[in-house]
Amino acid sequence: MKPVVLALGAFLMAGPARAEVVDAQPNGFESRFNVTVNAPPAAVRAAMLNIAGWWDPSHTYSGDAKNLSLDLAGGCFCETLKTGYVRHMTVVYADASAVRLQGALGPLQSTGAIGHLTFAFKPAAEGKTTLVVSYVVGGYAKGGLGEAWAKPVDSVIGVQVGRLKAYAEKPG
Repeated sequence: MKPVVLALGAFLMAGPARAEVVDAQPNGFESRFNVTVNAPPAAVRAAMLNIAGWWDPSHTYSGDAKNLSLDLAGGCFCETLKTGYVRHMTVVYADASAVRLQGALGPLQSTGAIGHLTFAFKPAAEGKTTLVVSYVVGGYAKGGLGEAWAKPVDSVIGVQVGRLKAYAEKPG
């Protein structure tokens, strides 16, 4: 994984997703994004499920987003590696209006933290969608979670949300 500084730079260039660290405490934090996507909810949800199509490859262990998969029935947001695999998160809820994943992304896996990453698809005017993405993380990390982790993780999730928006709005 590349340093958080690169993620922040990519986030600033991505533009369309604006974040809010809703809360940050020593034992956890919440990051939330509200984005209008120029596509109907079912199309945004379908795009989200094709995670290899929009996830930033610099935020994978293999360096290639084509190695990512999201299987609702099997419950796995996984990545295939040359000599193994990574279970990034587990699907704990899915319906037409939302998909919720549980786990610790990236370097959070090496801590005692766990989180819920929720993608909610709300109808908006004229065939658009309000996409609400939240990542709520709690648990233990040396030095605390809120101060050390909230802003960098928020930046990385912001990159992903911006990429999902662009991917969902692509014609065809």
